[in-house]
Amino acid sequence: MSQHTISFQLYSARNFPPLETVLEGVAKIGYDAVEPYYPLYGEDPAGYRRKVDAVGLVTPTFHAPIEGVTGETERFIDIAKTIGAETIVIPYLVAEQRPTDVDGWKKLHETIAKAAEKAKAAGLGLGYHNHDFEYVTLADGSRPIDHLIGNGVSAELDIGWVARAGKDAAAEIDKLAGETIAFHIKDLAPAGTAEEDGWADVGHGVVDWKSLWSHIQKAPKAHVLVAEHDNPADWKRFAERSFASIKALVS
Repeated sequence: MSQHTISFQLYSARNFPPLETVLEGVAKIGYDAVEPYYPLYGEDPAGYRRKVDAVGLVTPTFHAPIEGVTGETERFIDIAKTIGAETIVIPYLVAEQRPTDVDGWKKLHETIAKAAEKAKAAGLGLGYHNHDFEYVTLADGSRPIDHLIGNGVSAELDIGWVARAGKDAAAEIDKLAGETIAFHIKDLAPAGTAEEDGWADVGHGVVDWKSLWSHIQKAPKAHVLVAEHDNPADWKRFAERSFASIKALVS
């Protein structure tokens, strides 16, 4: 029996407030945990924690903006402790935050690694969540993802975005297996699908989860599996179908 925690990225339900209703629904479906995005918990971390505690869920990982993580590290360490998180995750870089060359990515990694040192001293992990732009080939043949992970910076590997980048998901999972602290379990709709931004409920898209599962299991520190869909028309449908698919994998 797998020892994975099945989590729900609350960004998937951002268009369907209130939060309390979503949390109740997620708990009822059977999820163990949720992963919040900023600013959902930002102004009142203790209030967020009370809502999550009230339905019996936990928050092992949470998404926090890079400018906060690197510029207000202590504040986000405090937030992590308040909401009961083990790992802070940088979720995204807007276009102007993305370096254009190898040296730029290496310098960005150094900045993140300094925050990771502070987080580690506080008993916390620091992760980075990818999209597809981290897999573009740079001038020397490397990719941004190759420079971002390591030296205390873990990966929260988003398998859906790896697939959308056109990469071999199994090979990329294996490459970062020792550095990965969580996986985003995200599925792709068939090519050419315009609905829901081309994403699918887990197990109802084109990603071959059965073949990837043996690779996912080999990541020794990645105990959290986060269901995510960037733009579902119906969050509950996504949550229910995805939970059933992930549960079938881990059982």
